[in-house]
Amino acid sequence: QVQLVESGGGSVQAGGSLNLSCAASGTMFGIVAMGWHRQAHGKQRDLVATITSGGSTNYADSVKGRFTISRDNAKNTAYLLMNSLKPEDTAVYYCTARNIWGTFFWGQGTQVTVSS
Repeated sequence: QVQLVESGGGSVQAGGSLNLSCAASGTMFGIVAMGWHRQAHGKQRDLVATITSGGSTNYADSVKGRFTISRDNAKNTAYLLMNSLKPEDTAVYYCTARNIWGTFFWGQGTQVTVSS
């Protein structure tokens, strides 16, 4: 099992920045990627960004150029730097980890609220 704990959420005005962190613990053997998903109120949960153990990244089109995902393998921690935030970025952000068998692990989520 893998436990994921997010931090860094909060409220910010449009154009501002937030930096989310995700600390992973437990059985990290076989974890090949970490990432972030988000779910706005009343909407489905969507992928935001992922990063593999080798450092390859992938972003949703809506956040490209504004968000940057990174990870510190030694600390088992992933980050999501969010710049130029928009009201439509308001959501609960979930950290994820995926192992080589395709199993996903989820954090409890952290709220991000962007006001106009």
